[in-house]
Amino acid sequence: MINIVVIGAGERAKVYARYCRANPDQVRIVALAEPVPARRAAYAQLNNIPEENCFSSWQELFGKGKLGEAALICTTDMLHTEPTLAALGLGYNVLLEKPMAPNLEENIRLVETAEATGRLLQICHVLRYTTFFGAVREVVRSGRLGRVINVTHSENLVYWHMAHSFVRGNWRNTEVAAPMILAKCCHDLDILYWILGQRVKWLSSSGSLILFRAENAPPGAPARCTDGCPAADECPFYAPRLYATDKTGWPYDVASPEPSIPARLEALETGPYGRCVYHTDNNVVDHQTVSMALEDGTTVTLVMNGHGDEECRTMRYDGTRATLHGKFAVHGTSELSIHDHLTGKVEHIEVDTGDASGHGGGDSGIMRSFINTLNGQPDEHSTTARQSLESHLLAFAAEEARLSNRTIDMEAFRATLNGLYT
Repeated sequence: MINIVVIGAGERAKVYARYCRANPDQVRIVALAEPVPARRAAYAQLNNIPEENCFSSWQELFGKGKLGEAALICTTDMLHTEPTLAALGLGYNVLLEKPMAPNLEENIRLVETAEATGRLLQICHVLRYTTFFGAVREVVRSGRLGRVINVTHSENLVYWHMAHSFVRGNWRNTEVAAPMILAKCCHDLDILYWILGQRVKWLSSSGSLILFRAENAPPGAPARCTDGCPAADECPFYAPRLYATDKTGWPYDVASPEPSIPARLEALETGPYGRCVYHTDNNVVDHQTVSMALEDGTTVTLVMNGHGDEECRTMRYDGTRATLHGKFAVHGTSELSIHDHLTGKVEHIEVDTGDASGHGGGDSGIMRSFINTLNGQPDEHSTTARQSLESHLLAFAAEEARLSNRTIDMEAFRATLNGLYT
């Protein structure tokens, strides 16, 4: 039995708690730190955490010493580093929400501390734990495509998710969160590295914030959707249409945990999710492209698009013998097919889209992998903090390339990292 302490009782912590409740013979949550009293009380009640083990801060919790074998840290991006360092110092193994930290220096510090303490620091790169991406990796590594020449991978963020998380929500501004390419696409960069098994030799990047700017607001649009917007009927981002419902779960519970239309409307009148998308303090990009050349010559293009009609990832791997086409759908049907160059035959691969835990089964998959690793049974999906750092490193380099309008030599970039990549 693995005893876990939880730091931060937000949406991601709720997801991982479901795994704990479903597998009481494997793992249990024994303590919680959460600064919001109502959220702390609700999470404690649902997960049977005793009142004496519920704290308003991680400092209070860790002040009680080591209460379990592992810590699950699900705070906001800016608050990852200090509790993780404290947990590692106390001897906890840590499962940390991605991204590791919002700046490169803190990422390196986390990796170095994990290695110095001999503790496991595993990052929640949940896509590694899906059957879909496992199948993509198997095809690529099997040689069925021949030598992979070019890869195009697109993270298609549906328009309302862009508005929810990156215009109105917690990841809207680099003053309070990581840049978009790190916050959203460290998943994708990690998956590409895991599948292709090659480091990036150089990269360039372009992108900007085009739509969600004050100059694009409809004439007469107020600061809040609830203040009588003349464009309400034509605006796809009109908040009452998106959130004023009795539905539960993400993203509705983020706007207001009370599942009633009156409560949701009241929350929109004062909270961040009722703001006009053209009148917020957001500054992250709504589209970005990263062009990469790998050490073996393979070229890779990663596209982040915040204006999609469907939440999905699409990909194409062109090899010397065949082409693989894929679509990883959050809702609906995922697709994977191999198109043979010689015969013209198209093979459609059946892919289990996973359980209902989220991310195509990746949310439960990473918990299972974390617990198995702690029990001395790591699997091929398991990662160390050093391995996860590669995706973060690429994201920081891509953002530097975008802002400076130049190509980044990754060997030179790594050489500045305190000897971590020698």
